[in-house]
Amino acid sequence: MSKRPNFWQDVPLAKMNAEEWEALCDGCGKCCLNKIEDADTGEVFLTRVACRLLDDQSCLCGQYDIRKSIVPECIVLKPSTIDKHAYWMPQTCAYRLLYQGKPLPHWHPLLTGDPQTVHQAGVSVRGITVPEFEVDEDEWEDHIIEEPTGET
Repeated sequence: MSKRPNFWQDVPLAKMNAEEWEALCDGCGKCCLNKIEDADTGEVFLTRVACRLLDDQSCLCGQYDIRKSIVPECIVLKPSTIDKHAYWMPQTCAYRLLYQGKPLPHWHPLLTGDPQTVHQAGVSVRGITVPEFEVDEDEWEDHIIEEPTGET
């Protein structure tokens, strides 16, 4: 299997092949940050507390292929489950944007051909995370951050 040219513009999420689906990830690392959801309002707050598998410099999972066996609560996003996960996904996430019928942002690696543009645009979590094993879960509120969107 291979990626079709500009597949994200023409192919529905449910019809993408595995390589295309994986290529949508921009490598920002925001999905690997622990979140707090307000039980009353449903509002989701992003923390800088990262999954133990997130590499703070590359913003990629250090054990991607076996992540679910190491971190059982890790969500493996699929076209069939995006409808129940889109609400907590990053505002800049290609999966969320395409699900909502929106275009990819100008800095997305699929458009630029360069995986570093997500970092250059100020959208990734590079250098701002703390590992989850250093922060007790009851202290996550102290680490709530605004989502890096590259906008000032």
